[in-house]
Amino acid sequence: MLTDNQESNPKDGQGNDEKATADGDAGADASVAASQQAQPQEEERYCWVCFATEEDDKVAPWVQPCNCRGATKWVHQSCLKRWIDEKQKGNPYKSISCPQCQTRYIIILPSMGSFAFLLERLDIIAKQLSPGMAAGAIVCSIYWSAITFGAVTVLQTTGFERGLSMMEQAEPIALLLCLPTIPVLLVIGRMFRWEDIVLRFLQNRQFDVRKYPVISLMLPVSNEPSPRYPEPYPSSTITTSEPLSVTRIFCGALLLPTVSTVVGKILFKSIKNDLHRTLLGGFVFVAVKGVLKIYFHQKKHNRAKQRQILDYTPENVRKYTLRTQPPEGQHQHGQQASQLDRNRADLVDGTG
Repeated sequence: MLTDNQESNPKDGQGNDEKATADGDAGADASVAASQQAQPQEEERYCWVCFATEEDDKVAPWVQPCNCRGATKWVHQSCLKRWIDEKQKGNPYKSISCPQCQTRYIIILPSMGSFAFLLERLDIIAKQLSPGMAAGAIVCSIYWSAITFGAVTVLQTTGFERGLSMMEQAEPIALLLCLPTIPVLLVIGRMFRWEDIVLRFLQNRQFDVRKYPVISLMLPVSNEPSPRYPEPYPSSTITTSEPLSVTRIFCGALLLPTVSTVVGKILFKSIKNDLHRTLLGGFVFVAVKGVLKIYFHQKKHNRAKQRQILDYTPENVRKYTLRTQPPEGQHQHGQQASQLDRNRADLVDGTG
């Protein structure tokens, strides 16, 4: 039996069924259309190495070597091999990963045979050991050079016969440990610039230094009163010497024993002990060199403090410009002179 509602609306069930069927057909059509649109996008291949598509080269093999999606999903097999060769740099066992998703590529190497595999392993071992062996050879060369220099220094400073007897009586291990330290100590001592410390001390005590005539002769202090305005070139920021030069320090340190021996033989002939004579000669050489260096840098310091910048007038140009031009050759000097003449003429015309 039909209820009252079913008897009054007999077409309602049919309408709902037709509507559900229509909605299902529409959803199916939409999914089919979406799959049809997505399928060509997934099948489209784009090489991220050579930027070519499948339409450009339909014969080249493709590979999907990592977990990338989208434009970087596919790549030519040949292009990827060439890119991997650049990254491996001759080491076929080096692991390479995708630059985007960091997935390690699965690389299969065909077998070359046992003998070729052994040769390859030997070649890899030689490449790995070569840097260490080269560094060891360089260190050993420096070590034996230091030993030789130390032995020559001992013979030079103490005398040939006495130095030779000292090294013959000494233990071999002591010689191997002590002789290489001689050039090292010379270089370290050369890096200690005691002249800078003395010069800074004397610059900070200039008013007290004037009381001592001997020091005043070595250190040319300025007797001018301090200006009332702030000093544009303060003493505390003056660099008393040039920056450290590796070559100059190295050469000066290695030449110090020879120079000390020569100075000792010239100034201290009466001293029979070669070692004492060499030590005195080295002390005199270092002291005289330091005093001259202090004098020179103090002169530079005073010159920098007393410099002036003049007004750019025709009279100052005629009077000072030619003196301050650096000599760069006769031809360039002639060009500078002609240019200065033109500048002078322009200045005279400008000033009326």
